[in-house]
Amino acid sequence: MHKKRLLITGGSGFIGSRLVPVLLDQGYEVTVLTRNPEKTALHFNHSVSTVERLSTLDDSTVFDVVINLAGQGVTDKRWTSVIKKQLRDSRLITTQKLIKYLQTTEKKPACLISGSAIGYYGNQSDTIVDENMSGDSSFSSKLCLDWEHEAQQAEALGIRTCYLRTGIVLGKKGGALAKMLPAFKFGLGGAMGDGEQWMSWVHIDDLIGIMLHIIKHKNISGAVNGTSPNPVTNKNFSSTLARVLNRPAFLPMPAFVLKLMLGEMAQELLLSGQRVIPKKILGAGYAFQYAELDKALSQVCDK
Repeated sequence: MHKKRLLITGGSGFIGSRLVPVLLDQGYEVTVLTRNPEKTALHFNHSVSTVERLSTLDDSTVFDVVINLAGQGVTDKRWTSVIKKQLRDSRLITTQKLIKYLQTTEKKPACLISGSAIGYYGNQSDTIVDENMSGDSSFSSKLCLDWEHEAQQAEALGIRTCYLRTGIVLGKKGGALAKMLPAFKFGLGGAMGDGEQWMSWVHIDDLIGIMLHIIKHKNISGAVNGTSPNPVTNKNFSSTLARVLNRPAFLPMPAFVLKLMLGEMAQELLLSGQRVIPKKILGAGYAFQYAELDKALSQVCDK
């Protein structure tokens, strides 16, 4: 019997490092595209294959599924022109190389899941957003649009392609929550700006579950929102996190301070938001483990 093979980019990142062990448990042989093959192999206890360049893969290697998660973190550094170029290049160039590789393979994978983000939608205020909504002229929206456009070329190769528009991912020891926790644990947390902006979040276990659901259900294609069905306002998120930690949350961060510190990134990612609903994956029968924020935060913050 043919053992399922999967190629992943961004495999040692926050999401990928939690996804790979699940894929191995599901019976996949996993190959990770990485700039540091030895370090990545060690990270996964040598349970995966690693490759530094796609061109070195043997012509006889056949992948059933490809997951493309590569990309520099959008909140890691203040957005200068140099950082913006790095954010674009880390996504678009990797995806371009991946498409060129897929064009050369004789036997194509059945499915490509390519990363994207809810930043695709831009600032939508209180509007309820599903996969049919278009974006705006913001940097994050255009970045995601161009990223998806590069991956879309896989469709012409007959590959079922999904664009996973991920929200704020909640998980232990990483992601957005790791940056929030120190302040909240010291009782210094609070809402950002007026706190009315929407936050579309997802527990990392559900994001992984969504990817597995996509792989198993051949009728799913195109954009898929990787978010919980219950987005909350920033004020609600802050109060829930404080309650879970049994700490106060009465020190809001004024909008002007965030803008001074982080500039354009603060306006697009922290002070604006999207009220995103995962309409497509719910319609495909996915059942969320963590549909409510308090349950998700309680699990993530539990020692």
